Amino acid sequence: MKAYLFGWNPTKWAWPELDEDIEKLRATGQLEDNWAVISHKTIRPGDRAYIVRLGVEPRGIFASGTIASDAYPAFRDGRHYYRIKIALDVLLNPTKESILRMDILKTGNLGLQNWTPQASGISIKPQLVDELEGVWLDFLANNGKVEIF
Repeated sequence: MKAYLFGWNPTKWAWPELDEDIEKLRATGQLEDNWAVISHKTIRPGDRAYIVRLGVEPRGIFASGTIASDAYPAFRDGRHYYRIKIALDVLLNPTKESILRMDILKTGNLGLQNWTPQASGISIKPQLVDELEGVWLDFLANNGKVEIF
């Protein structure tokens, strides 16, 4: 399975409806959002997505999901770029809940990945994908977010 890392910096892009989106996901089990993607030539529906909070503390992974669309072209502020849709399966509010923080992401093998990308939608190193998913699921289970069977 391929996985991609998407960045969110709240100092550059506000997410005023974050709590409402969290509640919608909890209530319905469904929430799709679109994100800019730099790896538009390799990303495919079904690939795994992780969203990392950047810029301000706490920094780390606070959301995950599955790529739900092919990349499509967009245009804003005089430049062309690509976007994709992500079907979120976990969405946490970093100012109210624990998130998978950078100190954990920079430990062991996971330290080989750049967790603070300049562009959103970068590929996660293939040899780290399974380990990251395991660390993420352990984190969620230890924080009462999911049960691992």
